[in-house]
Amino acid sequence: MGGVTDSSRPPLAEGIALALRSAEECEVVHLTGRPERCRRDTLDWLAAQGLPEGHVYMRRDAGWAGGGKGDRRPARYTKLEILRRLARTREIRVLVDDDELVCEDAERAGFTVVRARWTAPCAELKVAQEREGRT
Repeated sequence: MGGVTDSSRPPLAEGIALALRSAEECEVVHLTGRPERCRRDTLDWLAAQGLPEGHVYMRRDAGWAGGGKGDRRPARYTKLEILRRLARTREIRVLVDDDELVCEDAERAGFTVVRARWTAPCAELKVAQEREGRT
C-alpha cells in the first residue's frame, strides 16, 4: 500500500476499508515518501487510523543518521525503486497511491495499481513530493 499522508489529512473510509480487506488476504506494507526521521509519527498515525500493521518503508533520511545522503528524489522514483526491490523477493499484488505520477510509473513497470481517487488533491503536497523531494 502506498501513500501515508501527513497527519492533517486523515484517510477516508474507502481507503481504510481497502487496507483492511487487503490484510485479510495478504501482507500489507506501507510505502511512504516521508523521511525516516518521521517514523515514530508515521507509526502512531497508522495505528490511530486503525490501519493494518505492516512494515513501513520510508525515504532515506539526510544528516548523520542517514549517512549525510538523504533521498530527495521525487516520490515516483523512490517508491518505484522500493517496489522493484520488494518484487525481487515477493509478489506485489497491488500498489494503492494517490499520486498520479507514482501510479503511472508503477503501471509502466508492470505493477497493478489502484488510484486512491478518494483523496482530495493537495497542490502543496505535490510540490513537496515532486520538486522538493519531501513530504
